[in-house]
Amino acid sequence: MSQVLALKYRPTTFDGLIGQNSVTQTLTLALNQNRLSHAYLFSGLRGSGKTSTARIFAKALVCDKGPTATPCEECENCKMANENRHIDIIEMDAASSRKIDDIRELIEHTKYKPNSARFKIFIIDEVHMLTKEAFNALLKTLEEPPTYVKFILATTDPLKLPPTILSRTQHFRFKQIGEKDVVNHLSHILNLENVKYEEEALRMLSRSGNGSLRDTLTLLDQAIIFSKGNITAPSIASMLGLLDPKQLDYIFDIILAKDKEKIVYTIKELVDYECEVILDEIIAYLKSAFLNRDNRFSTMLSERFFRILSEAKNLLYLNADNSFVLSLVFFKMIEAVNIKTIDEIIENLENEKFRVAPDTLEVQTITKKSTREVKEETSKPQNLAVKSTSKTTLTS
Repeated sequence: MSQVLALKYRPTTFDGLIGQNSVTQTLTLALNQNRLSHAYLFSGLRGSGKTSTARIFAKALVCDKGPTATPCEECENCKMANENRHIDIIEMDAASSRKIDDIRELIEHTKYKPNSARFKIFIIDEVHMLTKEAFNALLKTLEEPPTYVKFILATTDPLKLPPTILSRTQHFRFKQIGEKDVVNHLSHILNLENVKYEEEALRMLSRSGNGSLRDTLTLLDQAIIFSKGNITAPSIASMLGLLDPKQLDYIFDIILAKDKEKIVYTIKELVDYECEVILDEIIAYLKSAFLNRDNRFSTMLSERFFRILSEAKNLLYLNADNSFVLSLVFFKMIEAVNIKTIDEIIENLENEKFRVAPDTLEVQTITKKSTREVKEETSKPQNLAVKSTSKTTLTS
């Protein structure tokens, strides 16, 4: 039976962690210099690598050649740690074991020395789920544990932890993994799995994963099956209910062309899609176009479009009708294309050229000139044909 990608390619070394360079660098230096704390707190988005880092750090602490940032992977302690069966590395899920009795049992374990390693390590996942009484019971032990005990706490919501707990730990914040890092990691995995892919399809998967590598790898598993081993942008769009990149190109082409008839027809075609998904895709498209300096979108126009989309999001939160919101967005964008700022109007006026035609005094285009130059030219007889029966004054 094939293993899911999130487990098959779960990192086992600090070098294998994706997108958390500041965390890995600090932990590596602490291990190599033997400057270790008694308690650590890892916080961040789900799927950002907190639990994987906790397990790697625990293995680095129990390795026969440790504490070291590069565990040997050959000693019995490393092997047992990799197989998640090390007797001195105790993992606890605070989402299901959150009561004071569970913490009391854990504290009882801290009284006994390690069986085979130099440290006894307690990894408490989703620690914010503990009850108030459980936190109070843990507090004293967390502040002054035995020298052979290390605590590693992990949470997606550090704000729910009491300040007394936060003050007794070294806090490491795991950031959202960037799209570039996720795409590179996905392409590396697909090359190892001998699966064909389009880079645009991987970017779509990365955006849908929202910075969570685990969530993205779960989607990648699904994508390999759905696309029959050839991951393309249209297949991913169909799988996730997203817009094909070519559809987005077409939508903005008709918006910039101010073609209202085609916009109405397009809105009817998009009725089966979730409005929020469409708005997110449009925002991602505009963001990419803006960062890549797409000549179709000036800074001012991009700003207007983003403001329109932001207002539309607020309407969705108020449970407004999806078709109405989408229609409002598209027609507002068309109007935004027509609007000119004062600066743009002034610039257009400055670029206009004026010239007076002989015998008719008709104003025509001339090269941009200063007021003084125009007055000097108009004062010369050959530049103006003035009829004897009329007196003409030219003002610039």
